[in-house]
Amino acid sequence: MENIEKKPKVETQNTEVETKHKHKHGEALIKIKDLHKVYKRKDGRETNALNGINLNIYKNEFVCVVGPSGCGKTTTLNIIAGLEKPTSGSVQMHGKEIVGPGPDRGVIFQQYALFPWMTVKKNITYGLKFIKVDVPTVIIDKNTGKQTTVIKQRHYTAQEKRSLTQHYIDMVELNGFENSFPKELSGGMKQRVAIARAYALNSETLLLDEPFGALDAQTRAQLQEDLLKTWEKERKTCFFITHDVDEAVLLSTRVIIMSARPGQIKEIVENNLPFPRSQATKLEPEFQKLKNHIWDEVYQMYLDVRK
Repeated sequence: MENIEKKPKVETQNTEVETKHKHKHGEALIKIKDLHKVYKRKDGRETNALNGINLNIYKNEFVCVVGPSGCGKTTTLNIIAGLEKPTSGSVQMHGKEIVGPGPDRGVIFQQYALFPWMTVKKNITYGLKFIKVDVPTVIIDKNTGKQTTVIKQRHYTAQEKRSLTQHYIDMVELNGFENSFPKELSGGMKQRVAIARAYALNSETLLLDEPFGALDAQTRAQLQEDLLKTWEKERKTCFFITHDVDEAVLLSTRVIIMSARPGQIKEIVENNLPFPRSQATKLEPEFQKLKNHIWDEVYQMYLDVRK
């Protein structure tokens, strides 16, 4: 990372960066346009959480979002997930407005959000009953004999659900714990179940809200590497919120730096560190340079807020 440009004006910076990315990555998968979110408080006052977010998220990229507490990171994720509605502006996926939750967007929270009465296997299998798969079907016209292929949908068979569930149990290395309940698992193992469940749904985009924030350092490091390996195999589009700059640089292909409330995009930083990556990547000079640049931006905003 030889020259990382700093662009002080949010509006100009967004326009220039997104124009460049359209050329590099193709058409955007998710488009966020002039996104505003205002919360009304009980005392009648208002909190301006987001103030004009513009961002394109491209297929197969891993976007990490950093910024001071209260800058609107989670609010942005919740709007993309369809869990909250914006005050104004829009979020589109494949050119269609996001108006609510959908199976094309899997969400992984900091808290594990597992069903405590279900085993590991049943937690992962649960969502599959709502998913339909496309099945090409050939229809022959009785009069002309002409064949036409149409796409029909059906639910997974019982055997397909078993195979998919086992595949993702293997992927997150929970073999032997298939029949364990969440209360019998460590924090790291619970989060692996949550990741496996999200991947099993075959969502096009994964939205991750500080999924490793509550874990100890060793478990966090292991799950970071697990997620990297999984992303390199599956290439899901990921939108990942974190307060950990090291984590953001290790995982991402781009880092979004958000400003203190009201939330805006202060800078978008390209991360061209080569894959595969591991914890050893943190020792490389290029990693340190990128980390220091992002940390300086985030820490300066923290100091400014305290003044």
